[in-house]
Amino acid sequence: MAKTIVVKQIGSPIRRPEKQRATLVGLGLNKMHKTRELEDTPSIRGMIAKISHLVEIVEERG
Repeated sequence: MAKTIVVKQIGSPIRRPEKQRATLVGLGLNKMHKTRELEDTPSIRGMIAKISHLVEIVEERG
């Protein structure tokens, strides 16, 4: 069973650079307070690190 993490969007992409908006969309987040359960991989962790001011890790499973 793969490890997963639950990520929640806590910041708005308004007035943010296009790369940060694209990273949010890549994670499947596009609205405030939306959560997604994602596989815990280095690429996902890197995306979260790039926009750590816009998202928070709610829970780690696995």
